[in-house]
Amino acid sequence: MTVDVLILCTGNRCRSQMAEGWLRTFAGDRLSIASAGLSPSEVHPIATAVMAEVGIDLSGHTSKHVDTFADVDVETVVTVCDSAAEACPTFPSATRVIHRSFEDPDRPDLPFDEQVAVMRSARDEIASWARAFVE
Repeated sequence: MTVDVLILCTGNRCRSQMAEGWLRTFAGDRLSIASAGLSPSEVHPIATAVMAEVGIDLSGHTSKHVDTFADVDVETVVTVCDSAAEACPTFPSATRVIHRSFEDPDRPDLPFDEQVAVMRSARDEIASWARAFVE
């Protein structure tokens, strides 16, 4: 199995899931896209909701551990948070490793409407990056 682009973050909960959704949308069948985390937890429901607002369905996504891809040929690794960049395992087949940090949109300390606004902002920032990455 080969994965063209593997997106890594800590939890595979928000940023990497949104990046996977956007890259799949923009790349179509041209690239095989996957995401994983160093300490995966469930996909954030607000991330799923704000992606649905733009027509991208994350409802079937599950968080995966980076070790799932240990025996997979990965061409490009993209880390989307600083902790993933620091602890990123080595993928011998990777020809590129890119670090593009996005601020963590998982903000349970905020009122719900502000949590949604922060997640939308992250979604839109990741969309801009993903569009440029594919082009």
